[in-house]
Amino acid sequence: MEKHLILAINSGSTSTKIAIYNNDEQIFEKTNRHSSEDMAKFDNVASQFEFRKELILQTIAGEGIDISKLNAVVGRGGILKPMSSGVYEINEAIIEDLLTAKNGEHASNLGALIAKDIIKNIDGARAFIADPVVVDELEDVARVTGHPLFKRTTVFHALNQKAVAKAYAKSVSENYENLNLIVAHLGGGISVGAHRNGRIIDVNNAIDGEGSFSPEKAGKLPALQVAELCFSGKYTYKQVKKMIVGEGGVVAHLGTNDMMTVRKKAREGDPKCKLIVDAMHYNIGKEIDAMAAVLHGKVDAIIVTGGMAHSTMTTDAIKEMVEFIAPVTVYPGEDELGALASNGLSVLRGEVEPKEYS
Repeated sequence: MEKHLILAINSGSTSTKIAIYNNDEQIFEKTNRHSSEDMAKFDNVASQFEFRKELILQTIAGEGIDISKLNAVVGRGGILKPMSSGVYEINEAIIEDLLTAKNGEHASNLGALIAKDIIKNIDGARAFIADPVVVDELEDVARVTGHPLFKRTTVFHALNQKAVAKAYAKSVSENYENLNLIVAHLGGGISVGAHRNGRIIDVNNAIDGEGSFSPEKAGKLPALQVAELCFSGKYTYKQVKKMIVGEGGVVAHLGTNDMMTVRKKAREGDPKCKLIVDAMHYNIGKEIDAMAAVLHGKVDAIIVTGGMAHSTMTTDAIKEMVEFIAPVTVYPGEDELGALASNGLSVLRGEVEPKEYS
């Protein structure tokens, strides 16, 4: 079998995760964590480029791996224009939009920038992104809101949702494109998607206030109460934004996003912790039930994934609400590095033709 050496890069706000694969086999994995003091030195995400790239190169060198042997580097996609799912060869249009943060600034923007830079002096190496957070496969009816000034868009855990959906399909000897699935990614943010025949035809925006509240995000809020708060004169836009994203959800109610501690207190009888945990589970269940309606009740399986899926307290509560719809399968955690590498490998093997971003 031909050897393909692939570097996967997943850049987050406080860490840069990397792994190298020889075909499907992971050679090593490392997370470089970045302190608030490190990040405070930079004016914006793009200015972190050299700092993060050098850490990656030093880490790889420290493992005794010759970077010139790489066949591909696959980075997390970042905030680009809405696009269909799949693998994209990194071109100048991607680089330009990410460098200027044309569609939004996020640490994931750095993955593609670093990937393209690393391969520039490696003969024959290629750089890709795969299933970025802006994957948009919504049907037109799902975009319409109750007012023409507002339109639904998607920013969610597309990479992991697609990866676990395909893994489930493989486990039942079926093609992903032949199944109707509901995938619930439960992490710091929560996204619940309706997958119909290989496309995510509806999903909540996991960043801007849709869906269930999560450890760090407020989810759906009463619209008029939000409007009143915004015009109360008590809060700035920045403060309100933090209430919705970053300091909403469980952390707003309980002062922490440490779900292990919160669940422990709930089990021990803390009434407030129990109420908030129960309410979050309740809201997740409602989102899954809503996606069953999107699929007209024709659901082959419900998949629960993400960091919170490690907790049987959470998964059991969700199962109790939704198992009447379809069997529930749990894929705890996420393997986004593996998903990135697998997507790159599919192109190198000629199994998939990369798409072009424009």
